[in-house]
Amino acid sequence: MNIPKLKHSGSGNFFLIAGPCAIENRPMALDIAAKLVDITNRLEIPFLFKGSYRKANRTKLNSFTGIGDVAALEILKEVGETFDVPTVTDFHESHEAAMAAHYVDVLQIPAFLCRQTDMLTAAAETGKVVNIKKGQFMSGDSMAFAVEKVKSVNPDAAVFLTDRGNSFGYGDLIVDYRNLPVMQAHGVPVVMDCTHSLQQPNQSSGVTGGKPALIATIAKAAIAVGADGLFIETHPNPSEAKSDGANMLPLNQLEELLAKLVRIRKAIS
Repeated sequence: MNIPKLKHSGSGNFFLIAGPCAIENRPMALDIAAKLVDITNRLEIPFLFKGSYRKANRTKLNSFTGIGDVAALEILKEVGETFDVPTVTDFHESHEAAMAAHYVDVLQIPAFLCRQTDMLTAAAETGKVVNIKKGQFMSGDSMAFAVEKVKSVNPDAAVFLTDRGNSFGYGDLIVDYRNLPVMQAHGVPVVMDCTHSLQQPNQSSGVTGGKPALIATIAKAAIAVGADGLFIETHPNPSEAKSDGANMLPLNQLEELLAKLVRIRKAIS
């Protein structure tokens, strides 16, 4: 896939999309990016830095949504320029695609919005790489139509699909690994979201829960199945994160996990 600034693509490793759930402030974003770049360079893992400029899908009205769209997007742009890495962010309304495209390399369609035709076509019109999260209510087969919508506007668009589990009752998700090869059959790279797939949504507290102890399990299985990439949200102190702390991986645990995953990838190659 032609992604600007993506390094180590010839290493044979999976690629990694990682970063904090939301851009909380400039020092934290730059610090996380510096550590991720160092780790992925040493392990020769192609790396894209991810951060949301705004969290529009929150359970409670008073939940943290962001520091301001332009302020957060400027930080994402600075990360990309400082470390010479591609950057990824999600957007939530079709008219925001052009704005976000001025700052990042990859536009991400949130899972709940993966059927929104206007969102998909707006992303395609920017000429940016498009990452489409598979809805928790969608099958891998049905994601072919999301890819088709992007390609109908821009036949040369680079697209990849990301699985983040399927709804299992009201408050849990389950990963069906059959969806990875099914979505690869659509002719696009496929990513496993190892952190959001462990969310426990719809909690009575109004704050989404999670099972971060199982992140390594999800990631190892995804690599064994043949995922092209992994999506892992990480934070220096998840308990203090302003969004999705309950299912993020502590930053100091990431390198050991990635080293194991590289070995698994080599073993199955």
